[in-house]
Amino acid sequence: MKTSSGKAKGRRLQDHVVEKLLEQYYEVHDEPNQKDNIKPAIMGESGVDIKLSPHAKQLIPFDIECKNQESINIWKSLEQAETNTGKDRIPLLVFKRNRSKVYAVLEFEKLLELIKWY
Repeated sequence: MKTSSGKAKGRRLQDHVVEKLLEQYYEVHDEPNQKDNIKPAIMGESGVDIKLSPHAKQLIPFDIECKNQESINIWKSLEQAETNTGKDRIPLLVFKRNRSKVYAVLEFEKLLELIKWY
């Protein structure tokens, strides 16, 4: 696969994640410049793959790493997600491959913390 094709594939997953987050967290639409509240990172930019405004960070506790690959090294991808996660944030790995569902992975203890709120 060409580098440009791989980047486009990764960008499609980032765009999908942004779209779903905007649907789920409709509150960010009430803020000025709503398009900038949740947006994909520029391809090749270091850090998280989904950029959140301060307002969106209050609603979404995750720093999100996206991988759209046929064969994913889960441990390397989780390490990247954890490295890019800010203080008091939860690393979240979102991944898929061609013709598959989108999946998300986070540390089990963090999942338990989130569940106790419901």
